[in-house]
Formats: sequence, C-alpha cells, structure tokens
Amino acid sequence: MTEARLKLSPPWITYVNMLQALFDGDPEIAFNADMDADNCYVTLATNNPDKAAALVKLLPEKASFGKIELQIKVDCQTISNLAFTSDKQLFETAFSKNPAFAYAIETSASYFLPFTYVVFKRDVVQFFADNLHDPHGIISTLYQDIASEIFRSTTYTCGGGIAYATDIEHKILGMPEIWP
Repeated sequence: MTEARLKLSPPWITYVNMLQALFDGDPEIAFNADMDADNCYVTLATNNPDKAAALVKLLPEKASFGKIELQIKVDCQTISNLAFTSDKQLFETAFSKNPAFAYAIETSASYFLPFTYVVFKRDVVQFFADNLHDPHGIISTLYQDIASEIFRSTTYTCGGGIAYATDIEHKILGMPEIWP
C-alpha cells in the first residue's frame, strides 16, 4: 500500500508565484526568484528607468512571513527620478506593455480627492499552491486579486484612493464598465 504524501508550499512561495503571474508576461521585465534555506529574493530587472521608478514606488521592499523575509528588488542601470503626479500615471508607467493591464482611470471621489481604478484584463491566472479547495493544489484567481494582495502593504498613493478591477464589456454599449 502506498502512503499518500501531502505537499504544502510555504506562503512566501505563493507570494512569489503571485508576483511572477503579475509581472512575468511583461516584455520589459526579467523576473528572477532565488530562494534557499536562508535567503529569499525576487528581482524584477528592466531597462526602462521610468518603469523601474514606478515599480520601486509600488512594490514593497520586503514581505514578511513569520521569521522569513522575502526581499523584493527592482534592478535597472538607472532609475529615473520621475515625479508621479497621479496614481493613474504611476500605474500606467509601471504596467506599460504588460499584457495583464487594461487601463487606469481616475475619477472624482468625495471631498474632491481623486480615486483611481486600476483595471486588469479579465484572464484567470492559475499557479501551484497548497490550495485546499482544489485537489490539484492550484490557485485560480484574477489579476485584480493578485494586485490587491501585493500592493496593499505599500504607501504609494499620490492622494485619494485605489481600487483594482477587471474590465467587463457592456453587453449593449460595448464600453468598459468598472466594478470596484
């Protein structure tokens, strides 16, 4: 009789998989993860200095999982000192040429502060993780959920608020609708 073995992936592996799902399709970013027993590093390398500046502002420098710290580094020969005047500009720069990104839109919210919707394509992203809801250990999620998880720990906003959404084509008008 064969003994069944349960394989669990640690939470930092799931976090790395989410980062990779969000950025690995971008032709301007080379994604690299280096993890051993003592060190956990993720590097996003780009030759675009404006994109590098936006990623530095968006991504946390580290993600902590108990005693384990995952270091997140943006690598570029020169990182521009571009001053982002809006969250819309920040996300458009960070996700330019990224096939996961649809568009960003800025609206007026209460008290005249801008509110930015960052809209991603409506693709389902799947990757291995110890998801007890799936017997195959696969997480099925949307880009908006990954972005919400990764960017929630950073303080990058230029003012107002941010919501992540998935683009939906309106059945009658054919125009995009945004669901925060």
